[in-house]
This record gives sequence, C-alpha cells and structure tokens, in this order.
Amino acid sequence: MKKAVLIILCVIALVSCHDCSCSRSGRRRPNGREKITSIKKRSENIIKMTKREGVYYVPCKINGQEMEFIFDTGASDITMSLTEALFLYKQGKIEDSDFLGTQQYQIADGSISEGTLVNLRTVKIGNKELTNIKASIVHTLEAPLLLGQSALSRFGKISIDYTKRELKFE
Repeated sequence: MKKAVLIILCVIALVSCHDCSCSRSGRRRPNGREKITSIKKRSENIIKMTKREGVYYVPCKINGQEMEFIFDTGASDITMSLTEALFLYKQGKIEDSDFLGTQQYQIADGSISEGTLVNLRTVKIGNKELTNIKASIVHTLEAPLLLGQSALSRFGKISIDYTKRELKFE
C-alpha cells in the first residue's frame, strides 16, 4: 500500500509539473539567516513571526517535522504542495493510513481545484499541540505552506501584534 501511495503522489507530481505559477514553498528558511523562536509567558504562548515580502511566516512542527507556514486566516485548511507531502511521506511523517481521499476546493481566483486530504497526527506551534488535523495536499509541486483554519480555529483565542511580529495563543 505504501508503494502505491508513493506512486500515485509521484504521478500527480509529474502531471502537475508544468504548473510553475505557484509561489515558493515555505519549508526551508531562506539562507538560514532567520531564527524563529517562541516565547513562553505564564499560560500564554507567544510565537515570533517573520515577515518576508509582506507575508508573515509561523514556525510549526507537523508530525514532529519542523516547517514554516504562511499565517493565512483565509485558508480553510492547512495546505501543502506535493513537494512537502512527498518529503513528509519519505521521512515517515505521513503514513498510508493518514490519507483520507480527495476534495474539491475553490481557489481565491474562483477556480475549482482538487486536493488530497491527509490527517496530520500532530500540529505543534510553540507549546500548543493539536492532534488529528485535516490538511490538503495541492496537486502541484510548488505551492506555499498555508496555516489555515483547520488548525487555527482549534487553538482558541489568537491575537496578533504586527508591530512586534508576534502571534499569541491563549
């Protein structure tokens, strides 16, 4: 079964390879210059965000793997490209049993796209950890990692300080 899922993901990747209009993946930090940290105060969880080209990035751990996501309150789910999905799959961070099927999504431009649903066993931001979060794999090689409502809505109260570039979960 594991081999079949990997083959399916690779075929989707090859078919989607011609679509290079997506933005770069957020999996790696550019030039390793920016260290992302969280600050713990009392029961609060304060996360330092980074800002690049007008976009805010949040450090997360997905099934134990450190990744950097775009903070996107407009995204319905956590979203990743085939590149990140294959990386997580090859690292054993996503297993065959985590794949849930496919779903249609409406993109910001109004078009409809199909994505593969996957269960993320853990999503950790700072000292807060969620379990069994639905995410979608976009069927392109390059798409941004988006931290959407499937996770954000489960964190409860969230406040943003854009001046300090801090995200606070209470």
